[in-house]
Amino acid sequence: QVQLVEAGGGLVQAGGSLSLSCQASTRTFSSYVMGWFRQAPGKEREFVGAISGSGGNTFYDDSVKGRFTISRDNAKNTMYLRMNSLKPEDTAVYYCAADPVGRYSKDAPAYPYWGQGTRVTVSS
Repeated sequence: QVQLVEAGGGLVQAGGSLSLSCQASTRTFSSYVMGWFRQAPGKEREFVGAISGSGGNTFYDDSVKGRFTISRDNAKNTMYLRMNSLKPEDTAVYYCAADPVGRYSKDAPAYPYWGQGTRVTVSS
């Protein structure tokens, strides 16, 4: 069982930046593909991006490509999401997720482990 804890959410003005982190409680963190998802009020959870176990590969949803950057520090069991040029439509609860199988997927069911989420609000 992997426990994931997100941190770093908050309120930011449009055009601003915010960084989130996700700490995992596992000794084999580097073997997990990690993903970020978000859920806006009244909407379904959607994929933001993912990073391979080594951190050498990332991919993003088109809605955040060029603005958001995912990274990880395997020595600290932590993944990060740097969000720049934030828009009001980025307002959501952001979740990190872990996939031990390494499917490198944008589909939520591929990730059996989830954090509790951290809220990001972007004001216009």
